[in-house]
Order: sequence, then structure tokens, then C-alpha cells
Amino acid sequence: MKIPSLKIYAIAYLIFLYAPIFLLPLFAFNDGTIIAFPLKGFTTDWFAKMAENDTLRHALSNSLIIALTSSAGATIFAIFAARASTRYRFKGKGGIMGLILLPMVLPDILMGMSLLLVMLEVLKVNLSIATVILGHVIISLPYAIAVLQTAFATLDQSLEEAAVDLGETRMSTFRLIVLPLVMPGIISAFLISFTISLDEFIVAFFLAGNQPTLPTYIFSQLRFPSAIPVIMALGTCLVAASILLLSVAEFFRRRGVKRTGAKDTGGFL
Repeated sequence: MKIPSLKIYAIAYLIFLYAPIFLLPLFAFNDGTIIAFPLKGFTTDWFAKMAENDTLRHALSNSLIIALTSSAGATIFAIFAARASTRYRFKGKGGIMGLILLPMVLPDILMGMSLLLVMLEVLKVNLSIATVILGHVIISLPYAIAVLQTAFATLDQSLEEAAVDLGETRMSTFRLIVLPLVMPGIISAFLISFTISLDEFIVAFFLAGNQPTLPTYIFSQLRFPSAIPVIMALGTCLVAASILLLSVAEFFRRRGVKRTGAKDTGGFL
């Protein structure tokens, strides 16, 4: 039987891409302190030690505060930007949207260094989780706009015009008609921003000061071989949480496309 070369390439590519992720749970449940084959046996001790670690819980708390706050901020700004870019025509629209979306293609290390200089030399503020929140809003905003632009672009404008003709104001039309129809996109944008913020390392490394976040804590523990199995257990939990969040975001994205009657041209999953 002839096997298409493109299919072989696709399978090899997926193995190369996801094999390291599959190794995380394998060693997280391995009863050995050395990350190597052969495996020693099954254990859940590393997950118990992970739950008892106070520093890790503090880092997790910081990361959750940063992710929730920055995701809410990025989603609110993205609603205004996506609405303006899809509904209205104004001078310099292309350039303005290009500048807003630019952080999506800029290296994170460049963003981190630039924001560090602004915080310390221009704004004269102390580094804390508040500065990380600001940085993560900037990083997450382009992705939230990309999701919401699709939601607003597929919205039937005749529904808004009908509501205005029936006596509603522009504001009440937006609140009663537009927002419910794009709500799946808003939820999807929030979840994507949350995932990006929770996993982000470089900007947090520059802006967190002495406040650890989960990625910076993991990086600091990689110097200690005895802590690696606990990091594997933590990585397993993060992978599971990321897959769950992306699945929920994709569910709401598809629900939004279906609700507006538009053709689904692809998504995250």
C-alpha cells in the first residue's frame, strides 16, 4: 500500500511537536528523582509535594491575579478596538490597527526590556505584579482583538438598524443587541488572554521585581535536580488546564459563529 509522503510528514511533525508534552505526565507519575528511562514505578507523591509547597502556592496566586486582571483589561480594550475597526471608517485606521496589533509579532524580550525602561526611568514606579499586569495587557490585547474582530465582522448590521428604527438608542442597541450576539467571542477572547498571561515568562521576568509568578518560579527551580519531578507534576497540571481553557474558548468561538450564521473558517482547535 502506498503511503502519501505528506501524511508521513504530518505525522512526524506532530510527534516532534507534542512528544515533549507527553513526557511530562510520564515522569510526573514516575517513582524516581532522575528524569531518565527506564521508569521506576507509579507514584503520586510529586503532586502531594507540589500541593504542600508554600512558595509555589504564592507564585500560583500571583499568576492567577495577574492573568485574571490582565485578561479582563485586554478584553475590554479589545471590544472597543474591534468594534471601531469593523464598524466605522476613519482616517489612519489601517495604521492605528497595525500599531495596536504590532506586539503580536514583536519579540517578547524586546517588549520586556522596553517596558522595564519605561517603568523605572519614565514612570518611576516600583516593580510589582501591577507592572506585570500592564505588560500582559499589552501582550494579550492583539490576540483578543483578533478573536473579537471575527465576532464583530460576522454580525449582521441589519439587526442594529432594525433596533434603531424601532426606537432604541445607539447605546441601548449595543447593550441589548450587539453585546449578547458577540458574547461568545468576548468569552473566547478572555480565555485566550488568560492562557497567554498564565504561561508568559519573559515579560514577567523583567517586570515582576521580587514577586514570583508561576513561570519564573519554575525557571528558578530548574537549577535543583531534586525539584525536577515536582516541576514535571506542575507542568502536567498546567498542560491539562491550558487544554481545558482552549477547548472552552473554541466552544464559545464556534457557538458565536453558529449564532451569527457565518461560515466557520477555522479556529484554535
